[in-house]
Amino acid sequence: PWLRRMTTRLLAIIPALAVILFFKDFGVGRLLILSQVVLSIQLPFAVIPLVMFTSNKEKMGYFANKLWLKITAYVIALCIVVLNMWLIYNLFFG
Repeated sequence: PWLRRMTTRLLAIIPALAVILFFKDFGVGRLLILSQVVLSIQLPFAVIPLVMFTSNKEKMGYFANKLWLKITAYVIALCIVVLNMWLIYNLFFG
């Protein structure tokens, strides 16, 4: 197991190390920004199903989200989606 962990961690760090060596400081900043953009675009794909799952009374029973929490969670999810759409629009047309 330790050899597998070491191998996968070394393989995961190779792209980041290549960017650091090839682009120097300028590349590291761009890589960090790119990683944050990718994570922000993936966020709605995690948040919306999570809210749907935790709001389902059949699956969650007593622990299902109350109405006020469900509305709050969907408003936050909608804000995330709108901000991502604004980001993508500005990326291509801004």
